[in-house]
Amino acid sequence: MKVIKFEKFGGPEVLQWTETAKPQPAENEVLIEVKASGVNYADTARREGKYVVPTKLPYVPGSEIAGVIVETGSGVRKFRKGDRVVALVESDGYSEYVAVNERILTPIPDGVDDEQAVALPLQGLSAYHILKTMGRLEPGESVLIHAAAGGVGTIAVQLAKLFGAGKIIATASTKEKLAHAKSMGATHLVNYSEDGWVDKVKEITEGQGVDVALEMVGGEVFNQTVKCLAPFGRLVIFGAASGEQATFHPGQLMRKNQSVIGFFLPQIMRKPELFQSSFKELLGYMANGDLKLTIGGTYPLEEAAEVHRLLQGRKTIGKLVLKP
Repeated sequence: MKVIKFEKFGGPEVLQWTETAKPQPAENEVLIEVKASGVNYADTARREGKYVVPTKLPYVPGSEIAGVIVETGSGVRKFRKGDRVVALVESDGYSEYVAVNERILTPIPDGVDDEQAVALPLQGLSAYHILKTMGRLEPGESVLIHAAAGGVGTIAVQLAKLFGAGKIIATASTKEKLAHAKSMGATHLVNYSEDGWVDKVKEITEGQGVDVALEMVGGEVFNQTVKCLAPFGRLVIFGAASGEQATFHPGQLMRKNQSVIGFFLPQIMRKPELFQSSFKELLGYMANGDLKLTIGGTYPLEEAAEVHRLLQGRKTIGKLVLKP
């Protein structure tokens, strides 16, 4: 089977389109013919050797897959050949076939295509738990969502509205992206590539600042976002897409009882009571039309390097998907 892998850390050019043996499912595993693989900033961080946890080489990236079961292990009970499923995996998503334990599979509902299904798990669950579990967003509170036209941001804007947020302030770097965030439910728009964007956030919140902020850019954007917090405000950090780490002085949080909180989805996945109930809730929002997933583009698997360039160049809107 064909896979995308890298044997050393570096830029998109280290991604190799190569061939390897098709996996065989173990007793409690199924073999999935992958129809769609999700692309995420975590994949680029893995490739650069900058992920939250170490990446062992060689490595096949990809943590989201949607497809059809083509083979089952002898101990599999809940699924059968022909079932359409979606799953979060530790690695190997950029492949034509993946063997996974049946316990991590979720059936794809009727009427949901492979691209939509693969766009939901990582970014949907991230947006949900960043807002609700870590950010503790309450009805009527204000929220600042950076990169609001991206995969997590597009979903976070919609969920903030569903959770009853008051002012939903979306930031992005272009008019096109801001218009997309508005169409998803943002109430206020800010271009964070322009000077003075912090003052604009303060103006929107009548000088108070925001109750919850979602930050995944890093560097100076992180420091500026801290300045946007209201008393008792919570900033949830879930990435550093710029590749820059911020210099932070935690004592500055004391004066207004503010918090900076880290988020890492694999920790949520270790708590089934959090993962299972929230994923069912998200699927319900999809089924009744309250949650719309924006597919920014689908590309052949062999073009993974170019897709990484597009993602890191901030030239995309919504979810990027690879098709084996």
